[in-house]
Amino acid sequence: MEAANRGASEANGLAVGLNISVPFEQSGNKWISEELSLYFHYFFMRKFWFLYLAKALVVFPGGFGTLDELMELLTLIQTEKIRKKVPVVIYDNKYWKKVVDFDYLMKMGTISEKDMDLFYFADTVDEAYKYLTTEIVKAHLQGRNF
Repeated sequence: MEAANRGASEANGLAVGLNISVPFEQSGNKWISEELSLYFHYFFMRKFWFLYLAKALVVFPGGFGTLDELMELLTLIQTEKIRKKVPVVIYDNKYWKKVVDFDYLMKMGTISEKDMDLFYFADTVDEAYKYLTTEIVKAHLQGRNF
């Protein structure tokens, strides 16, 4: 999240930090706007607010926390527990196809082919930007906005 916070800060915007208190990692970064640096003790509360505020999600290579957040969001979208459209970009196709074998999940019947439409793989900033701008306009700037 530091890169996103830094970009917002350098553009003279506000940078939100949804921090989690864990014993082995630094929480927050220097680019978060002071008044928008929020701390959570429980992961489920952080994820709730994370998803509640999001208009889109870009998932970069990461560890357990990243996997947890990605799978939580995809589950909420798949089961229609989240009503708003949240475009999801999974960045770095090569990395993610090694980490999560979506094709195998389909083969085993644990997800459907339709579930593959819940996200979009991108390998360049331009690909991600084009997809996100198109989807955000459709989801949030046309028709019902919730």
